[in-house]
Amino acid sequence: MSTAFPARWWHKLEDGRVQCDLCPRDCKLHEGQRGFCFVRQRVGEGMVLDTYGRSSGFCVDPIEKKPLNHFHPGSSVLSFGTAGCNLGCRFCQNWDISKSREQDTLADEASPEAIARHAVRLGCKSVAFTYNDPVIFAEYAMDVADACHALGVETVAVTAGYIHAQPRRELYSKMDAANVDLKAFTEDFYKRVTFAHLQPVLATLEYLRHETRVWFEVTTLLIPGHNDSEAEVTRLSEWMMERLGPDVPLHFTAFHPDFKMLDVPATPPATLTRARGIARRTGLRHVYTGNVHDTEGDTTLCGGCGTALIVRDWHRLLSYRVTPEGRCPDCGEAVPGRFDEVPGAFGARRVPVRIGVGTRT
Repeated sequence: MSTAFPARWWHKLEDGRVQCDLCPRDCKLHEGQRGFCFVRQRVGEGMVLDTYGRSSGFCVDPIEKKPLNHFHPGSSVLSFGTAGCNLGCRFCQNWDISKSREQDTLADEASPEAIARHAVRLGCKSVAFTYNDPVIFAEYAMDVADACHALGVETVAVTAGYIHAQPRRELYSKMDAANVDLKAFTEDFYKRVTFAHLQPVLATLEYLRHETRVWFEVTTLLIPGHNDSEAEVTRLSEWMMERLGPDVPLHFTAFHPDFKMLDVPATPPATLTRARGIARRTGLRHVYTGNVHDTEGDTTLCGGCGTALIVRDWHRLLSYRVTPEGRCPDCGEAVPGRFDEVPGAFGARRVPVRIGVGTRT
């Protein structure tokens, strides 16, 4: 399979360079140069995406691992990513993939149709574009989404939301669900730690909420001393309440030392519990803790009467009390999300799979 796929969203500048119009970085390239993401390259008078059809690996995960707690709970999702990223997060938990500059990171080759067929064969309700950001391989993700939808498989984008308006419309027109990483709630953090900006991410969140039917949830990785203060968590929660409403789920997850932030301690569970309490007091109804064993922080509560509807422990469903109509059985309150009459029973497994037609060794 050819890996030099013609890229979309670029234009020629008067000085002869080509500008990438995919994300707010607006990389301006001479012949042969690559963008910040490393996978989009100037070739001749245009641009190519050189990771189309190539993956860093496939894995069957629980949907709660994305994390998505209100999207077909208990179901399995076929997950994959490519290489590269358009952010430069110093704390990246998947840095070996997202920061890769080595083509041999991309071990599997698979067409969109092959991915969709394998998702059906493996019993996966959805396919997730994850591990690195699907924004940078949007052409591939969109083609995979079309192939999946043709076979009744849904699609999920796990993303930092750093994308321009036009490609954002095109990408999310193909997505059924998303989890957006809101890295922090200060411009200083975004500039200093991710080498990006906050406002484009907030714009993506508002776009998803007000202009699409995509189901989405938000995740913030709390890093001790960097974005975990009571004041910042409060501002983030209040912004979500005001701009997105009370029903968009928010996940606070635990950091562990990685990549270029090995000197920062792991997030104490108490920090996640405190943040969850702050967010709930602002009016957010569905706030979760992640990357820790915390059954209380993993439980979906009814937004009306407060009863426990879905009890989880580490991506595993312990109980499920949502009606076939997606409501609380006690008070009849609708539960926001996408629910099935019978929940999935995949559990907390993680199953690596090889599906490529041209798998490399």
